[in-house]
Amino acid sequence: MSDSFDSKAFLAQLPHRPGVYRMIGEGDAVLYVGKARDLRKRVSSYFQKTPSSPRIAHMVSQVRRVDTTVTRSEAEALLLESNLIKTVQPRYNILFRDDKTYPYLKVSGHAWPRISYYRGAVDRKSQFFGPYPSAWAVKEAIQVLQKVFRLRTCQDSVFANRTRPCLLHQIQRCSGPCVGQISEEEYAHDVNNAVRFLRGGHAQVLKELETKMHEVAGELRFEEAAALRNRMSALSRVLSQQSMDTGSDIDIDILAVVAKGGRVCVNLALVRGGRHLGDKAYFPRHADDADSLDAETLGEVLEAFCVQHYDSGFVPPVIVASALPGSDALLEWLQQIAGHPVQWVGKATGRRRQWLEMAEQNAQLAIARVLSEEGSQRSRTRALADLLGMGADADLSGLRIECFDISHTMGEATQASCVVYQEHAMQPAQYRRFNIEGVVGGDDYAAMRQALMRRYGKLVEQGELSGEALMPDLVLIDGGKGQIEMARQVFDELGLDTSSLVGVAKGEGRKVGLETLVFADERPPLALGTESAALMLVAQIRDEAHRFAITGMRAKRAKARNTSRLEEIDGVGPRRRQRLLARFGGLRGIMAASIEDLASVEGISLTLAEEIYRRLH
Repeated sequence: MSDSFDSKAFLAQLPHRPGVYRMIGEGDAVLYVGKARDLRKRVSSYFQKTPSSPRIAHMVSQVRRVDTTVTRSEAEALLLESNLIKTVQPRYNILFRDDKTYPYLKVSGHAWPRISYYRGAVDRKSQFFGPYPSAWAVKEAIQVLQKVFRLRTCQDSVFANRTRPCLLHQIQRCSGPCVGQISEEEYAHDVNNAVRFLRGGHAQVLKELETKMHEVAGELRFEEAAALRNRMSALSRVLSQQSMDTGSDIDIDILAVVAKGGRVCVNLALVRGGRHLGDKAYFPRHADDADSLDAETLGEVLEAFCVQHYDSGFVPPVIVASALPGSDALLEWLQQIAGHPVQWVGKATGRRRQWLEMAEQNAQLAIARVLSEEGSQRSRTRALADLLGMGADADLSGLRIECFDISHTMGEATQASCVVYQEHAMQPAQYRRFNIEGVVGGDDYAAMRQALMRRYGKLVEQGELSGEALMPDLVLIDGGKGQIEMARQVFDELGLDTSSLVGVAKGEGRKVGLETLVFADERPPLALGTESAALMLVAQIRDEAHRFAITGMRAKRAKARNTSRLEEIDGVGPRRRQRLLARFGGLRGIMAASIEDLASVEGISLTLAEEIYRRLH
């Protein structure tokens, strides 16, 4: 703790009220955000007792002041704490980082509802089921609904402009509502059955299908009876393949927190509508040494997960957990944001206990896998650092590597990628793409020069203003002597150290393991061999840069080509193009439209509609 911070005088002024406190360090950096039922007691515990962990002791030593905000209740303090943690990402808070939202299965509010995969904020116009733990789980559910209930998955623009059944109808995965193969009443009945199935009404749906099958068979409509029989068989197979059936239609989250080998894992298993949808493991940052965590600290980890996970997500009516939360306010807060009662089961019995044990086993397996992967990655990082002479005793967790690659198709849609490796792992949140402009197509040297100038030129300017430039320790360039020479010229112009520049030249036949490292500071090239751990890391980073560049280039190329296909048609100017896109929802919808449909758009004559149809098909 800083000598300039008078903790005794400050603590004497704190009220015995609920609220949020912020530990502030040098340069007004927020070190830690916490909530308290009693601000004076909670904040005093940091300065009057032996710190509970090395992390807290190190944090307290850097405190310059403490800011507080009084709230009306502990639950309100929990909400404010959550917002502050999400906004400032304090260095010493336990953080669960997951940039992606959970996927849902969406049943649209259309007159002929469509089922689709969905990520994002939910609304009241449609029905949403989930969340699901992975995209694979959603797609599996969609396949089930296609086989059993034959609901459409096509976009509304395609649906509105079809003139004949699609392939999915021919293979009996869609009932063909777009061309009148099923009545609106019958389709609505299938949608209703699908919704009931998703909500757990498996038995009722099976019983109704069986009853209808016997009815149509009694009327000698044997083809319809056979189709219903096949749907029942498909539904029965799906239910028999479920790894865990709850026997009810309730929604439950199962939370298991496990500490082992210096790591903490929170495993979340999802049960929706009585069906187990899978689980997902989360690993917090800034947690203490996991071998020394007690029940109270595990409760704090669990509370941190709940606050960050449920802040903008679905809260089920039942949560089964392996530990009690760090405070009573968590349950009150969960009920406030859920809008319904929430039951927290801390001591599970019977079937729920079996679910929890399964989640704990999966958490232990996830920890074992991560420890194994981290050990391998750490050894690769060390091998590369030793090879390049970066210091035998250095802490390599902060080693930062940036890698650049150029991608284009015959000079079209040129893009540069920059990927980042740090803390022994790729850091996707810090990746960058650069759209290359004003360069002759195919000139990779000029493209690389532009990318490096845009990346490090700005960094040098920021460094001159702030007094510190956060340069990477190593910059990898995907290319040989020509590319590395261009990079050296850029670094010389910017006044940067060229010893950090390393080119990755492809070997004979572009085979992995035959690459050569080319240096910008006149060191002789290095051919490491296929067994080199350092080369494995370099190849991993280089391949990720290549993948990231290609995906960006393809998206840019597709966008340019889609627009140009309309622009190339004589008579289709910006205004007519805009009207076509607005009417049919995109190029795919325009391609699915008939000549008559195209001619119905304002400004499109029958002759022009025929020309558009001919050019797009």
